[in-house]
Amino acid sequence: MRVFLQAFVFAILFGAASIPAYAAEDKTLADGSVLPFPPTASASVAGPTLQESKHVRRVEPNRLPPDAPNILIVLLDDVGFGLPDTFGGEIATPNLTRLANEGISYNTFHTTSICSPTRAALLTGRNHQRVGSGTIAERALDWDGYTGVIPKSAATVAEVLRDYGYKTAAFGKWHNTPATETTAMGPFERWPTGYGFDYFYGFLAGETSQYEPRLFENTNPVEPPHDPKYHLTEDMVDKALGWLHRHQAFAPDKPFLMYWAPGAAHGPHQIFKEWADKYKGKFDGGWDAYRERVFARQKKLGWIPPNAKLTTRAETMAAWDSIPAAERPFQRRLMEVFAGFVEHTDAQVGRLVDGIEKLGLRDNTIIFYIFGDNGSSAEGQNGTISELLAQNMISNTIEQQLAALDKIGGLDVLGTAKVENMYHAGWAWAGDTPFRYTKLIASHFGGTRNPLVISWPKRIKPDRTPRPQFHHVNDIAPPFTKSLA
Repeated sequence: MRVFLQAFVFAILFGAASIPAYAAEDKTLADGSVLPFPPTASASVAGPTLQESKHVRRVEPNRLPPDAPNILIVLLDDVGFGLPDTFGGEIATPNLTRLANEGISYNTFHTTSICSPTRAALLTGRNHQRVGSGTIAERALDWDGYTGVIPKSAATVAEVLRDYGYKTAAFGKWHNTPATETTAMGPFERWPTGYGFDYFYGFLAGETSQYEPRLFENTNPVEPPHDPKYHLTEDMVDKALGWLHRHQAFAPDKPFLMYWAPGAAHGPHQIFKEWADKYKGKFDGGWDAYRERVFARQKKLGWIPPNAKLTTRAETMAAWDSIPAAERPFQRRLMEVFAGFVEHTDAQVGRLVDGIEKLGLRDNTIIFYIFGDNGSSAEGQNGTISELLAQNMISNTIEQQLAALDKIGGLDVLGTAKVENMYHAGWAWAGDTPFRYTKLIASHFGGTRNPLVISWPKRIKPDRTPRPQFHHVNDIAPPFTKSLA
């Protein structure tokens, strides 16, 4: 069943287009079995004198099938199966809904339960251990499959498509460069520009501040802006649209591949107050009640089978009723901030799609909207004003955190640049409804099952019936690379 997505996209992508023969090239290599292609030989003939010579400008072969589509891959971060209202959740995702209405959806699509491995599998079309990415880049070890290095023997989809004539760009989170190679001194061959992307704008890490990010443009450091209205996810859209305008100005005859992977909604959960305030009071009942409501809607929508059963809470997971009354406003606000963060991210995806449409490119652009590189993240543990407290196992209590929070403005500063807050693990578990567990736990679907929407107006007929075939993130790249080869 897993070959269904590959076969489906392959069949409609380029049809039966054939690769032309190139008289001037080595026939054994011109079929794409080895990349990059050999250089086109000169057609000019040099004689003893200029008068006896013949100059013929060589013609580079066009290796792309007619009307090859543009490709946009959107990959959100740390968002789970039970979050988007598109599929029964309680966070507004109108642009995910819009693309689902214009395309098709998959409800048994899978990731790897953690950042770097999912991204490596997505970009190469291979299992993550096969490309040295069995864990995140910062925790790489010298064991086969866990080195944190995608080998050059496993080309990324960007490398393959660029060799065939695509223009390529990556924006946002890049978590596939060894942590020892992410400074301004390189080496740079394992940066996005070394893996097939003509242009890169984003950060080389698992996370960064949305207000004060540590960014690179290609391989050049970018000083964070000092603007209270700045937000990284918005900046990513601005830069992506700017690149598209340059693409249209200088290479309108070439299709593009854009990989747009925001740091949202990975911690820290940072968003402007007006977005968080949209959700005031909506989660007052706690995470247990959230799961019950979402589970019922998922069934009503047909997103999960009618005979599905809601999984039970793990013994180590706190019940909402066990949270002291004095701490509940803090826990609720953390979820309100997160929800606003996710809705804001979906709004930026909408801006990007609108920009593609304004350029007249939407009809022949295939969009993969992958709602999460893994399940929702429980790394905030008991809820925190500084996620690094939790991740570094620094002992603290909620009482201590609330006391510190009161000194800098109370609950209103959650989501701002003053803190690096992250919600309670209970909210992550709720965000993965109806499954058990969360990000980091690959043994259960709470960590590995994410919604996928594909939209391509020119070739895909809209159908809201969920596709139930079992698929994995490594099924995205092969249809493109195989159809060209």
